[in-house]
Amino acid sequence: MTDKKNLFDLSDKVALVTGASRGIGESIAQLLAAYGAHVIVSSRKQESCEKVVQAIKDAGGSASALACHVGEMSQIESAFETIKNEHGKLDILVNNAAANPYFGHILDTDPGAYQKTVDVNIRGYFFMSVAAGRMMKEQGGGVILNTASVNGVVPGDMQGIYSITKAAVISMTRSFAKECGPLNIRVNALLPGLTDTKFASALTSNEKILKGALTQIPLGRVADPEEMAGAVLYLVSDASSYTTGTTLTVDGGMLA
Repeated sequence: MTDKKNLFDLSDKVALVTGASRGIGESIAQLLAAYGAHVIVSSRKQESCEKVVQAIKDAGGSASALACHVGEMSQIESAFETIKNEHGKLDILVNNAAANPYFGHILDTDPGAYQKTVDVNIRGYFFMSVAAGRMMKEQGGGVILNTASVNGVVPGDMQGIYSITKAAVISMTRSFAKECGPLNIRVNALLPGLTDTKFASALTSNEKILKGALTQIPLGRVADPEEMAGAVLYLVSDASSYTTGTTLTVDGGMLA
């Protein structure tokens, strides 16, 4: 007889969510906590993390704050040392922190903006995954979830380097999944479409751009950050125990 347990139950799991002080990351952190995980809320600023932690605790969940700029290698090393000392394990890593400092023609890309985008979106995701993967290998398994973007499939207009890094995240997801599968580490990616966040404000706050974008979305609207969290819950829970190396697109039908 099959076990009737809740496949989405995350009780006794420790989850690290980066870029969790607002937007999609905040929604992910709150939902994982609601399903029983202890969530380590991480972003660059401790104060911003603490606000999300308090909201989770007020809702009856368990959480702690950990400031970490994933674009800085020393901060990644320090963060995982803290996690090892305080929790002794890490079951779930959600790489959600991202940089997109430049919006404009690809030929005018500033070297500084290029480097910042690459440092966070590629190097940051890569070495966060390496650090988490090493912990997960020791403990017998775990789950890594990367927030990519539909721009990694179809490049966004005036978002060249960002789109390029998100395509790299999709490839990175498959590479880690392939090599870490034998270690019982699953690795998948979420591909959000246009979502109502401060991060996407360059698009959503421009009426002309927004109107044009909505004509490409069958559901005809921008997503709420909370609409991304359910997909992540599936990918980090036992409900997706045979799912690895895949991308789950949540874009209102845009890529269709």
